[in-house]
Amino acid sequence: MPYLFETEEHAALRANVRRFAAKHIAPYGFEWEETGDFPRELYSEAARAGVLGIGYPEAYGGTGGDLGHVLVASEEMILAGHSVGTTVGLGSHSIALPPILRFGSEAQRNEFVVPVLRGEKVSALAITEPGGGSDVAALATRARRDGDYYVVHGTKTFITSGCRADLVTTAVRTGGEGHGGISLLVIEKGTAGFTVSKRLRKTGWWASDTAELSFDECRVPVRNLLGEENQGFIAIMLNFITERLYLAGQCVAIGELAYRESMRYARDRRAFGRPIAGFQVLRHKLADMASALAAARALTGEVATRHLRGEVVTSLAAMAKNTASDMCSFVCDAAVQIHGGAGYMRETLVERLYRDARIYPIGGGTREIMNEVIAKLEGF
Repeated sequence: MPYLFETEEHAALRANVRRFAAKHIAPYGFEWEETGDFPRELYSEAARAGVLGIGYPEAYGGTGGDLGHVLVASEEMILAGHSVGTTVGLGSHSIALPPILRFGSEAQRNEFVVPVLRGEKVSALAITEPGGGSDVAALATRARRDGDYYVVHGTKTFITSGCRADLVTTAVRTGGEGHGGISLLVIEKGTAGFTVSKRLRKTGWWASDTAELSFDECRVPVRNLLGEENQGFIAIMLNFITERLYLAGQCVAIGELAYRESMRYARDRRAFGRPIAGFQVLRHKLADMASALAAARALTGEVATRHLRGEVVTSLAAMAKNTASDMCSFVCDAAVQIHGGAGYMRETLVERLYRDARIYPIGGGTREIMNEVIAKLEGF
């Protein structure tokens, strides 16, 4: 079921991404999930296919489009590729590059954005720290000005594509306590004092590497500061809105895939002389799954449409993320139940989707923090 904002242009995009994912991801997705990695060459393949640059200006190597195009492309990547971890890893630039495009100089855009969209470099976003997750204003990684450099000390964790990233858009404290003292620096691989201290093992998203990063006397050129010093919190908050819609869209895609797998299995699997889809309890479970999926898709599409119109959707984006992640958890759990014992086996797709779904009420701001955002902005 397409989003209501979709046009013939979106349909053509879906077809292109579907072909790419079916050829370059689907045949290898299970293997990549099991080994916990995918080939770096996939970035250049995606760039050549025009997939990596969806939603980015042509002036910097993108293929144009907006948030709606990104949601459509991400959904098709999951539906046709059958590997959420690969989709997430391949798309880590979707949260790392927007602050550079929005607040960076022309020189910074050409230096950092262009090679990523060509598939030559990998980018990541580093905000979360071991001592704090959703409370961004409390981050402790500090950057002290020393002439033409910032000297960075601190640790970041749960960083998607952190192991392989060539450049990391990093939140640091350049001023006093609270949100007013935060800046964004682009820290490049190979900078002295910057190390990947640990590769993290996760419940899901296995094909996507996740890392802990350490900065010890790490000297970063002042020219890598994005925008003005101590103004990074605004950039982070703006980034969160689109990130939460990206995550909501991924939940819709995962839910759709789990639902399709459940429909297929319920029609093929026989018990007591007939397909299990013939039992009312299974039909009603599938009906509940379809209803929750349709509701999450409708809200996500509505919020995306409002965002594209230029409306402020901070509260609605939080609602969409919560609604979609709730749906995804419910649908994936129901899918495993419908598959029975097979659903608990690692070679079954819904088992993997069930594990992948668990991160969504946490990542990009926990479900509880989303409710705080909604409560504050709705005035109750």
